[in-house]
Amino acid sequence: METPYDDLPKGQATYIREVARESLPDEIRAQLPEDGAVWGVHTPEGECLALARHRSDAFMLARENDWAPVSVH
Repeated sequence: METPYDDLPKGQATYIREVARESLPDEIRAQLPEDGAVWGVHTPEGECLALARHRSDAFMLARENDWAPVSVH
């Protein structure tokens, strides 16, 4: 991914965004608590790499895997 930001690692950007529960497979939804958001770590192409129950956990997960997380609204 080409960006105008020099300190962003090339090819390692990931996007953190809330995921709609309805878009998840039934077996994943069955494991989630009734309330609260679900956060996804996504590639620039939109592929979901991981899910987390808290936004801060999604950022931590991305950083632990040497990805550069960016918030998406």
